[in-house]
Amino acid sequence: MAWEEDLFALLDDLEQQAEALYDAERAPELADRSRSAYQEVTHASRLMASLDQDVTLEVLGVGTVAGTLSRSAAEWCLVRGPGQDWLVRLAAVAVVTGASERALPEVAWSPVSRLGLGSPLRRLAESGERCVVRTLDGHAHEGEVARVGQDFVELTGPAGRTVLVTFAALAAVQSHD
Repeated sequence: MAWEEDLFALLDDLEQQAEALYDAERAPELADRSRSAYQEVTHASRLMASLDQDVTLEVLGVGTVAGTLSRSAAEWCLVRGPGQDWLVRLAAVAVVTGASERALPEVAWSPVSRLGLGSPLRRLAESGERCVVRTLDGHAHEGEVARVGQDFVELTGPAGRTVLVTFAALAAVQSHD
């Protein structure tokens, strides 16, 4: 029986060597496929996987926005910080720190996450809450969101002065608790 055990041990060893060679040959192919698949991952899908995490955003025209990522969508995210909330247009985000290593593909997003930037701005208009609209060029406009058009927000400021801010120029909206 010793010769049978030796034969089976030899065959097991050969099989393990063959598996190791196969894995070594496939490793570069798998790495290439992984890199190729990762190019499909969006910034928004990384943020979607980061919900309820503390993040720091570097926002053009605003600077640092830090807090808990409360909501995220294809065009915007909501960061809740101490004493203030930030509605941030994703196109204005230059750097994110604290994001999840994972990504959540769009097919797994809730229908609410597919709402455009106008939706949270309309909710802000309904609340009548004072806020500060910050633009990409660093300007700040304080007031209440009066109405939201297709591609702009109308803000009523001090002394009833009306300001229209296009979505393309909008960086973030800061509201206070």
